[in-house]
Amino acid sequence: MNQTTLPRASYRHALLAGVLLALGAAGLAGCSDSGSDSQAGSAGAKGTASTLEAAKAAGKIRIGYANEAPFAYMDSQRAEVTGESVEIARVVLKRMGINQVEGVLTEFGSLIPGLQARRFDIIAAGMYITPERCGQAAFSNPTYGVGQAMLVKQGNPKNLHSYEDAAKNPDARLGVVVGAIESDYAASLKVPPDRTVVFPDAVSALAGVQAGRADAYAATALTVNDLMGKAGKDSGLEKAEPFTDPVIDGKGVRGYGAYAFRKEDQAFVDAFNAELAKFLGTEEHRKLVAPFGFTAEELPKGMTAAKLCAGR
Repeated sequence: MNQTTLPRASYRHALLAGVLLALGAAGLAGCSDSGSDSQAGSAGAKGTASTLEAAKAAGKIRIGYANEAPFAYMDSQRAEVTGESVEIARVVLKRMGINQVEGVLTEFGSLIPGLQARRFDIIAAGMYITPERCGQAAFSNPTYGVGQAMLVKQGNPKNLHSYEDAAKNPDARLGVVVGAIESDYAASLKVPPDRTVVFPDAVSALAGVQAGRADAYAATALTVNDLMGKAGKDSGLEKAEPFTDPVIDGKGVRGYGAYAFRKEDQAFVDAFNAELAKFLGTEEHRKLVAPFGFTAEELPKGMTAAKLCAGR
């Protein structure tokens, strides 16, 4: 055996030290939080109160967001997360007895895995409802509906006015954000994967078009409008106009954004929807979302999560 032999006294001291160390470790384990760091702040863990009950008791809840204006982003001046999705959530949750919202910044493609892993309890990122996503999360009814747009270099040198244009031009590279619906649109409309450039967020995509890594960035019209408003006239970029929204499986595409919850939190979704229905379309709602570029044109107009999850 590869073992060093200790003198008898030293052996007794070592044995005693080992026992004391084991007892100390057991004591520390008994005093520590048994959950992981990612679970510690998330409500409704298995075997405890529901997510909604726990959030009401704590008076706060964690929301996951991706840094994409105007839906959810960090306001550096106020040092807090804001945007259409976040501000509506604040109002609705406050009416439900949850006064504080804590934002957890997450790459868009990791939002649903983060929700499932209990890093946060709601996704507030303007996420489109799709049948595929409905298999992974429970969605509230939508807060808005919007079409698509493209951000291109000034003069639109590749003459890109649709996804089809990007597919047909062998030299065109189309930028999308990881995990966003635009990558699905691009694949459906035959934009080759080797000409689809994936960026971590909208700001990176804008910089990518400026640097020539992509010839266009596809996103919601609201996202593109917001980026152009912040980038200014000297950015060397413009919104591709005119633009033709994609048609997939014979249907024109209009995206509807909503909040995502864990599947087991359907009671939370139902309670949230009840308050959301009272708020959407009111004067208070209009004033709240106007600074983010939303108008009456973007109202969901009767569209529901159930219809969208069913692919209707």
